[in-house]
Amino acid sequence: MLTSARNTLYGTVDSVITGAVNSELILSVGSEKLVATLTNESVKNLEIAIGSSAYALIKSSSIILAKTKPLRISARNVLRATVSEVIKGAVNAEIKMTIGNTTLTSIITNESCDELMMKKDDDVYAIFKASSVIIGML
Repeated sequence: MLTSARNTLYGTVDSVITGAVNSELILSVGSEKLVATLTNESVKNLEIAIGSSAYALIKSSSIILAKTKPLRISARNVLRATVSEVIKGAVNAEIKMTIGNTTLTSIITNESCDELMMKKDDDVYAIFKASSVIIGML
């Protein structure tokens, strides 16, 4: 399957917590835990079960970066990463990061890139909401 999402993270379903309308899915991606929210109907249609292999799609524009770990935020996903490349364009910068053996990409403004003094080998936190994650099954 081809998609326009820059980030595809492969993992294993750790848990599914079912609510009245939505479910919370925890996906183990290497040593990291990724949280996604999806409708109960999607959980049923995808036949999601604990131990299943799945993948998470995240648009690069949905990933916010921070140099220090945020103390209190509502975003469920805060993944520690290392910057592997910074590519500046006319307006935005593409920040490529590694999390274990996985590559993650974020698009931020050049202004934000400059303010954060983003450079190769920096430790950063990739932050995104559970609702920004699309789950697919293998």
